[in-house]
Amino acid sequence: MAKAERFLIKGLLLSATMLSSSSAWAQKSDVDARLDRLEALVTGLIERLDAKEGSPAASDVAVAQQARQAISETRALAERTTAVETKVAEQSSGGNGFNVGKTRVTYGGYVKIDAISQRTSGGQVETGSIVRDFLIPGAIPVGGTSSGFDTDFSARQSRFILETSTDVGDGHKLGSKIEMDFMVTGGGDERVSNSYTPRLRQAYITFDNWLFGQAWSTFQDVGALPEALDFIGPTPGTVFDRQPMIRYTNGGFQIAVEQPETTVTSPTGGRVVAGDDSVPDVVLRYNHSGDFGHLTAAAIGRVLRVKPDDFGLISDSAIGYGLSLSGKVNLGARDDVRFMATAGQGLGRYIGLNIVNDAALRVDGSLEPIATYSGFLAYRHMWTDNVRSTISGSYFKADNPVALTTGSVTDESWNGFANIIYSPVPPLDLGIEYMYANRELENGEAGDLQKVQLSAKYKF
Repeated sequence: MAKAERFLIKGLLLSATMLSSSSAWAQKSDVDARLDRLEALVTGLIERLDAKEGSPAASDVAVAQQARQAISETRALAERTTAVETKVAEQSSGGNGFNVGKTRVTYGGYVKIDAISQRTSGGQVETGSIVRDFLIPGAIPVGGTSSGFDTDFSARQSRFILETSTDVGDGHKLGSKIEMDFMVTGGGDERVSNSYTPRLRQAYITFDNWLFGQAWSTFQDVGALPEALDFIGPTPGTVFDRQPMIRYTNGGFQIAVEQPETTVTSPTGGRVVAGDDSVPDVVLRYNHSGDFGHLTAAAIGRVLRVKPDDFGLISDSAIGYGLSLSGKVNLGARDDVRFMATAGQGLGRYIGLNIVNDAALRVDGSLEPIATYSGFLAYRHMWTDNVRSTISGSYFKADNPVALTTGSVTDESWNGFANIIYSPVPPLDLGIEYMYANRELENGEAGDLQKVQLSAKYKF
């Protein structure tokens, strides 16, 4: 073999070796192309060598064999490297998460800090009360002395979500979700630690079209809720409930059986939670979505029930039912309107954090369902790509049988709020919100709540 040819083959061998040891691979297609060119050059040089007179030297044959072996090893390493890179990409795809066998685990949530200053006209709200954390219409003080402005800082809304999806084959889909925060829990104080007990919000399993576990009630349209700094926002006018259930979904149609629970107003105006419900609440729902936004119609049927061990009187049951229409309608590419309207009887537990109860108790111990009417309307405007505002109003009305409940129960409640939220970067929200809320009793007494809330929220 000529010195030049031997030198060239050795150079090709070195090139292949450098490719095999490189830690920063180019695209696989580029690596393959370079290896193909090297292999073609080596083959051509060997053919020229064989065509020459005489037998090639053993050293020349060895160099050629080494070049071919290096190219083969480099090609195999390139394939293994590509496989590793693909696996790493799979592990990191789909947001925050990782794979455990055939199960994909993802996590998310947010950290939220609130500073709330509020004033009530009908009495002082005690330190540590959840009424200081967010609006609870049925707990707005009435009949007392006006308070000053009470200010609280809190990180209790912070939330953590863990979801899984598992490849079980045969076209099946298996998943789960666990969601937790620190609202409406004890264990904290404002003196030293400000520590609070974690709270389970949602915990369910999904298998194909089925859901088993605790989730938002099928009667509630979460997607219609407006953006608020308050924990809920249009509380008096919205359906709001999470509970265990079994739900089936087929396209836009849903049917669910959900946890029953009857709340009853006693003759003195107090609340009694019956412990003898035996028939689950049944919900039918239809969702329709498109470029315009979405519309949701839902219907619920309930069996309210009391037994002698609740009041020491008779056993009785009554029918509760309701209809709800809600949705989100896009106004151009940036703004939207959100709404909900709900009416029925025996729905107290589902509306506005149980503003009124499902039924009142007659003298003989039988039940009289309470009719309710509620709704909200909200408009969101995008000022710029990173500045937006929402203005919202909501209303609730109960048709209480006053002769059975006294005049101290809630007759109506309403609220309105407006906010402005600035997102300097997509995961971060900085906002300020003003809210006014009112509660009026059947006897005409009323109380209002005003609050200003500042919030910082980091979504992950």
